[in-house]
Amino acid sequence: MRPNIILLKDGTDTSQGKAQIISNINACQAVVDIVKTTLGPRGMDKLIENNGETTITNDGATVMKKLAIVHPAAKILVDIAKAQDNEVGDGTTSVVVLAGELLKEAKSFLEDGLVAPQIIKGYRTACDLAVQKLKDVAVDLQGKSPEEKRSLLLKCAETTLNSKLVADYKTFFATMIVDAVTMLGEDLTVSSIGIKKVSGGSLTDTMLVDGVAFKKTFSYAGFEQQPKSFKDPKILLLNLELELKAEKDNAEVRISDPDQYQSIVDAEWRIIYDKLDLIAGTGANVVLSRLAIGDLATQYFADRGIFCAGRVDAEDLDRTRKATGGEVQTTVTGVTPKVLGTCGEFVEKQVGAERYNLFTKCPHTKTASIIIRGGAPQFMDEAERSLNDALMIVRRAVKNTKVVGGGGSIEMELSRYLREYARTIAGKQQLVINYFARALEVIPMALAQNSGADGTHILNQLRQKHAIAGPEGRWFGVDCVNCTTCDCFANYIWEPFVVKESALTAATEAACLILSVDETVKNPKSEQPQGGGKGKGKGMGKGMPGKGRGRGMRAFRGRG
Repeated sequence: MRPNIILLKDGTDTSQGKAQIISNINACQAVVDIVKTTLGPRGMDKLIENNGETTITNDGATVMKKLAIVHPAAKILVDIAKAQDNEVGDGTTSVVVLAGELLKEAKSFLEDGLVAPQIIKGYRTACDLAVQKLKDVAVDLQGKSPEEKRSLLLKCAETTLNSKLVADYKTFFATMIVDAVTMLGEDLTVSSIGIKKVSGGSLTDTMLVDGVAFKKTFSYAGFEQQPKSFKDPKILLLNLELELKAEKDNAEVRISDPDQYQSIVDAEWRIIYDKLDLIAGTGANVVLSRLAIGDLATQYFADRGIFCAGRVDAEDLDRTRKATGGEVQTTVTGVTPKVLGTCGEFVEKQVGAERYNLFTKCPHTKTASIIIRGGAPQFMDEAERSLNDALMIVRRAVKNTKVVGGGGSIEMELSRYLREYARTIAGKQQLVINYFARALEVIPMALAQNSGADGTHILNQLRQKHAIAGPEGRWFGVDCVNCTTCDCFANYIWEPFVVKESALTAATEAACLILSVDETVKNPKSEQPQGGGKGKGKGMGKGMPGKGRGRGMRAFRGRG
């Protein structure tokens, strides 16, 4: 009789084989069912409460992140949603739904006895064909006039905002977003656009600042005596502390004469006054610092008609640098006029219940700020997420001018193409590619169902139009407002090519990755928190939790 061979620690949980793949697919399906209803302009929102914090959103990446999923296979869907959000900004729900549908189709193959590598091979072949077809049918607007390009960006922004909580104000926000991205010039870094939130007012009170806007920082006495507006000011940016520091707790100064103490105090004051004199000598009207500006410096600047703000956030200071053309200084010695920034107008004004510092009319501005107004904080948070998605899309569309039709039209066209291709090949791959094509139809089906339409009826109509009409009918998709079909391209439901390409490849890779895992090894003991022993103390009282040699109460003996 052979002895048992033990490879893993006692208590290790192992699951393997076909049953494990199907178990992973079922876990992913549960996640997909949660986010599927958020797809499209008529999608529902999700209210997620986590540690007392309430979030209302229909953004796929935010929902996936807030769900705090612990299943290892389902976490892959969270990762692709985050990757889609970071890469292109939109299509986060689509990529999760598409990956889930591919896994659902693969499940039936696995149950029928087809091995996972065959399915993976077919899916990758189908994905390559779909991406190539996507490139062929995409419409390039490269040679268009500036007005036509602006119109393209507006349509892409509106399509993104269609499915958000701010859809009723999509034209208002789309114009604002395109203007903001246009201000960035060649540098299309998203961090160059600051988004601030001020409660109160309505969404239409949201304003775009052609420069920098940030909330008034903490200030000391004397701040109210400083001027609050300038025309063509000189702006000095510092990463320097301008306040008298308290002595260190353990500082020791030995003196032989009491008069020497006064000379030490005078030296400290002389150092800070020398710094302030050098700053005033530069001719700067506005002084901003990353570190604190104390009460002495605040009053000094007020007496000389200079505005100052300390503890400015690093991102706001960097945006101010880009907008005004100044350079951040770490010392005030040897400051030249070249490092000073300027703008057309500086003003501190009231926005709602807050005071804001605004730097506008900057000659070489490469930044913009959006101040969102609204009622509930949750609503403003969702508005910020919506604007961020639209900003990412417009930024991508500026770099890559290829667009495709939205509303599920491109998925139907790719599905038709793959079905026709599958008929030209033989063997198991024909079935796999055919089912990949069927999985693509989940996007128009979900759009129709979320709009309250008959999904099967809409899907049959779209199949017919795409099969008969040829190239002219390739842009027919779901009209979510009227619950029917329409030519999405003619109705300006456009999406950037990179969104669909990224979603298609990410969903396929995620599905293939989950299908390739046939064993899960988990050691539950390693997940448990480390237990403690007894206290270190040698006393006879009760020992504290921890490691120790104490004998505790049982060692106590009376002497009576």
